[in-house]
Amino acid sequence: MSQDKRFAVLIDADNVSEKYIKPILDELANDGTITYKRIYGDWTRPNLSSWKSALLENSITPIQQYGYTTGKNATDSAMIIDAMDILYTGNVEGFCIVSSDSDFTRLASRLRESGMHVVGMGEKKTPTAFIAACNKFKYLEVLTQAIPQTEEAEEEEQEPEEDTVRTPLSVIKKAILTIVEETSDDDGWAPLGSIGSTLIKRFPDFDVRNYGFLKLTPFIKSLNLFDIKSHSSRDGNVKFIYVRGKGKPVSRRAKKETGGSK
Repeated sequence: MSQDKRFAVLIDADNVSEKYIKPILDELANDGTITYKRIYGDWTRPNLSSWKSALLENSITPIQQYGYTTGKNATDSAMIIDAMDILYTGNVEGFCIVSSDSDFTRLASRLRESGMHVVGMGEKKTPTAFIAACNKFKYLEVLTQAIPQTEEAEEEEQEPEEDTVRTPLSVIKKAILTIVEETSDDDGWAPLGSIGSTLIKRFPDFDVRNYGFLKLTPFIKSLNLFDIKSHSSRDGNVKFIYVRGKGKPVSRRAKKETGGSK
């Protein structure tokens, strides 16, 4: 049986442009297998006609929802009802809600209460409440940005202005320092993977791409606050990376075990 999570992708056509569809599906493929792909809107409206080719190319099912009352968003209700129906089938382990609308905050919370892994995707205008309700949140503008071709180019990227991301870099720096301190061994070394997963738990919108990087290691290096070491498994197939605050003294226990001077 595959260990990949099965996801239902539910897209609010009123709040998302068709140009984001391919990046959305590619990004979610990193988390698991997409089993439901549905998009909601009033397809009789001329402004949604540009979606046709994107839906055909990516095999996304359009769900028709008429706007019965002026000023009321019937699309939101349709998405919420479908999400709950899919939840009770037991056919998925996760949901991806694509919208910049805070109306889906309670839905995200309810799905998580039922043990679902909830990924949110929306533009940078998305309200904080919806972002916080998800396990993790991806900014659509970031997913469509140009990708650096090499790790060297990635390390040379300039730090963005802090008002371009919801969680400022200064806050992330302090959080990493705290996480390293909390998860380190006697020698001060903390596993990089644990740092990354904890950051996402504390800040659902954390993504190194928000700060101009593709990988966590170059991002950590760019902060100039940490030493980094790595070693491979015996078979050479797995690389383990560890992080420690710069200038962290070696513990007496570690010196004794390695035969170092006191």
